[in-house]
Amino acid sequence: MILIRHAQSQWNRENRFTGWADPPLTAAGVAEAERARDCLRIHGYRFDAAYSSRLQRAIATLDILLARLGQDSLPRVQDWRLNERHYGALQGLDKAEATARVGAHQVWRWRRGYTDSAAPLLRSDPAHPAHDLRYADVDPQRLPGVENLARTRERVVGFWQEQIIPRIRRGERILISAHGNTLRALIMELAGMSVEQVEQFEIPTATPILYRFDPAARPLDWRYLNTEPDARRSA
Repeated sequence: MILIRHAQSQWNRENRFTGWADPPLTAAGVAEAERARDCLRIHGYRFDAAYSSRLQRAIATLDILLARLGQDSLPRVQDWRLNERHYGALQGLDKAEATARVGAHQVWRWRRGYTDSAAPLLRSDPAHPAHDLRYADVDPQRLPGVENLARTRERVVGFWQEQIIPRIRRGERILISAHGNTLRALIMELAGMSVEQVEQFEIPTATPILYRFDPAARPLDWRYLNTEPDARRSA
């Protein structure tokens, strides 16, 4: 299985809290995704199933990866449970501005803390995902106005158990394009990380993670694949 955090988005570049907001990739992000695509191609990876969140930065990253691999026609599943952690009222706020208002420690807790969350979006707020047609097929009670990493982990683990474990047990090769916090939550589950470990754990953009499993879908090991051209040639 290959996991990848989406490439740089417009709000990554602007240092904003993004969450379920939907900015596009930057030109630099497209180049990042192309380097990751070339890395997968050189290693000869092929996939039986591909997943992304419903946010365009993850969808676009996945499309770029599959295009060069000659798998443009591979069906993609866009699952809302892979969406980034919802940052509530913080979404769109510049992180430097937030730091000036409340201090670096509080901003770090909002970003990395396992049980910390900011103020929620009210369900009556037009920005709440309950009003977004992309989620019309989801029970509105399941759509968050804010999340901490613990709540994000609950939905990601549900996706994992329902969608991915059966495929791995059938021997299928999976590609998942998602987000920093959803991948942190998933790797916490798979690697048995503690709360303290996951709070310090960060995932770079557009860097493929190779995960290997035994036939019962038990994790064996994982590692990053180097996307630098010299490293790819020598691999």
